[in-house]
Amino acid sequence: MEAWWQCEIPYPFVPRDVLAKAESVRGSLPNRYCDPRVAADLFEEVIDEFLLCDDLGMNCLAIEHHAGINSLLGANPMLVAILARQTRNVRILSLGTLVSLRPDPVRVAEEYATADVISRGRLDIGFVKSGGTELPSANANPVRNEERYWEAIDLIKKALSSHDGPFSWEGKHFTHRHVNIWPRPWQQPHPRLWSATGDPRSAAEVGRRGMTHVLVLRGADGTKRAYQAHRQARREAGLPPVTTDNFAYAAFVYVGDTEEEGRRVGSKLLWFLNTSLKSGPQHSRFMPGTAPPEAAPQIYRDQPRANGGNGGGPNLSNAEKGVTPSAGHNIRRLLSIGLEEAMAMGILFVGNPDSVYRQIMEFYDKVGGFGHISLVGRSGFMTHRESEKGIRLFSREVLPRLKEIKPVEAV
Repeated sequence: MEAWWQCEIPYPFVPRDVLAKAESVRGSLPNRYCDPRVAADLFEEVIDEFLLCDDLGMNCLAIEHHAGINSLLGANPMLVAILARQTRNVRILSLGTLVSLRPDPVRVAEEYATADVISRGRLDIGFVKSGGTELPSANANPVRNEERYWEAIDLIKKALSSHDGPFSWEGKHFTHRHVNIWPRPWQQPHPRLWSATGDPRSAAEVGRRGMTHVLVLRGADGTKRAYQAHRQARREAGLPPVTTDNFAYAAFVYVGDTEEEGRRVGSKLLWFLNTSLKSGPQHSRFMPGTAPPEAAPQIYRDQPRANGGNGGGPNLSNAEKGVTPSAGHNIRRLLSIGLEEAMAMGILFVGNPDSVYRQIMEFYDKVGGFGHISLVGRSGFMTHRESEKGIRLFSREVLPRLKEIKPVEAV
């Protein structure tokens, strides 16, 4: 099993009274509350933490969000380029540029190819469906967002793997008369492709395409269903089965010297859910193409503050009652979630090294196995020193045991 460390570089230093009154902290909070000097310090600290991962053999993962305190990473290719140059040993996963919001997928392919060359073939490319606050931030049309997502991936893949001169693309959503990127990527035919999505329809499409399938904070039930949809789609298409190396899971993870320290410091990671999920009315969720048809009735029943558009984010089930709550219900629940409940859900793995390893493996068994674990290792008011300690302990005490887990056929 491979491990990937990530930090979304949140900005938690907005006054509490401002947060309490804000309609949204992901989209409309004025940026006058962001001090560029503090932001510069945060970037410096987190990039140093990525370089520590490189020294210790843990892969790096860079995300992208827009216009909110949950993440200062609005330009994923910039961080990926920095990591491509500054790291030397580990792989880098871009998860990733929001391709359905970008007007020119060919430019995205050029950015990825350049980063792959700079890193000398250490880049993985991940795609995330956009939704909610991301759409207005990009001035993007929410209608047919998912269609644009898959077409953009197809165009990027072809641009990366075509080496015999220009080709033209005449698609439903993108038209490009002359595609001939320079440089071509280091890896042939192209870097490994990932997709973060959890609804059954999208999960099936990931399976048919053979991409690495990553679930983000989905919990055991939602993750298991998505993996099953992935495998079932491959069987129905007559495709060979994949191994557990095709599956990944992202959770909040922190390791301390003791169980008490791991839980105390690791609980700071929940700031991301308790604070930064607060969002205002997202009218885009009512537009065609932003949610599967079977989800539409519940979307209309949700309170306006619910955010139903992000394909990769939390969507936890309520299996014990035999029902699946709406996205709005889940977000309201996550805004007040505590440590014990988060650990029980399988979205938070914290404690001493033995305890964290045991929690990961119990989750592994529940969902049918996976070959990659992504650690959301810093968030909220966690300090640079605490973050580095967690990286060191995980890399030295947990990661060697995870690396002993070899890929097996996913059934």
